[in-house]
Amino acid sequence: MDPGDLVRDYIRLGLRFDRLVDGFVDAFTGDPALQRQVAAEPSPDPTTLRRQARELAAEVAGAGFEPDRARFLSCHLAALECSARRLAGEPVAFPAEVQTYFDVEIHQGDPEQYEQAHRALDELLPGAGPLSDRLAAYRARDEIPPARLEEAVHALSSALRDKVRDEFGLPPEETVNYEVVTDEPWSGFNYYLGRYRSRVAINADVGHRMSHLPHLVAHESYPGHHTEHCRKESGLVVRRGHGEQTIFLVNTPQCLMAEGLADLGLHAVVGAGWGPWAQEILADLGLHMEGELAERAELAMGSLLSVRQDAALLLHDRGASQDDVVAYLRRWLLVPEERARQILRFLAHPLWRAYTSTYVEGYRLLRAWLDARPAAEPLGQRYLRLLDEPLVPSAIRAEMAA
Repeated sequence: MDPGDLVRDYIRLGLRFDRLVDGFVDAFTGDPALQRQVAAEPSPDPTTLRRQARELAAEVAGAGFEPDRARFLSCHLAALECSARRLAGEPVAFPAEVQTYFDVEIHQGDPEQYEQAHRALDELLPGAGPLSDRLAAYRARDEIPPARLEEAVHALSSALRDKVRDEFGLPPEETVNYEVVTDEPWSGFNYYLGRYRSRVAINADVGHRMSHLPHLVAHESYPGHHTEHCRKESGLVVRRGHGEQTIFLVNTPQCLMAEGLADLGLHAVVGAGWGPWAQEILADLGLHMEGELAERAELAMGSLLSVRQDAALLLHDRGASQDDVVAYLRRWLLVPEERARQILRFLAHPLWRAYTSTYVEGYRLLRAWLDARPAAEPLGQRYLRLLDEPLVPSAIRAEMAA
């Protein structure tokens, strides 16, 4: 099969999924004619989509793609076939669903690690009363007034953008517009519009904390999702003709790679000392952030990374009730019921039910890969590969094994 025809068929296939599940296409910056063509088709049938995914996958090996493109397309077509199976009503075990979507295996976390995290937090937050109360008091001090949220986001975005421009480079015309929204299951969302433009929505319902904002802005914009989209559009799409990169599909391996690199964004461009760095920026706005404490608390909370994935396994694989899942989240994440139910809302969403694993396993895999770089290779140089190359999790694992 001609490689150009295969890529166009792949894009059309992805667009058909979006007709069945609103939001399945996270971003599309390709040929509008393909979009119009799919919109004019009869409503797609999941069984047909599954067959089309399998037929395209069988063509990849003989189409003459470079190895990285062939692996990318094969992994993504396998994920689309799995989505079609679920849409057709075929039962798929939750761990197998996650593995096929995201090219990674998942397992239940270790409660002993969670206990260690609680002990570390107990030392960081001295005083009387249960740890959950002391942590809640710290989080309350750290919470940013809703009326100040937007200006704080802009200040952090400007500072991070300067660092990313110096470290990685950005198209001169790139822009990010921020808006504050409500009633969403996520805390922030990047809508990439193409031509190096993004709209980033920040969910005010979450109750954002000052110590969380640097990570959120790095994740959604600099050097996270917006930066990755910009660099892949200018490099892979414009210069190398990788048309498959013009469509970003939910529940595929590119999600795990994108969320992992975005969660590591602050680590890549600021690194140790990000707490005092953010404290200084927010102090210029008259906001008081306990930067050093925030950084130490985040380090302790890192051992709780798997808790949300555990909750997804309990809900979708082990038949736990929603109330039991809320209790599990409250126990280990030390959050109030309202926050636990907001997390549950994301875990129970039909489109996003498996997505938590992209954050857990994406961070874990890519942090290990960054840390395994040769001593002579700068962190930024290796991180740049995540922004520029069509990597998938199995390629990262193969590289570390070698």
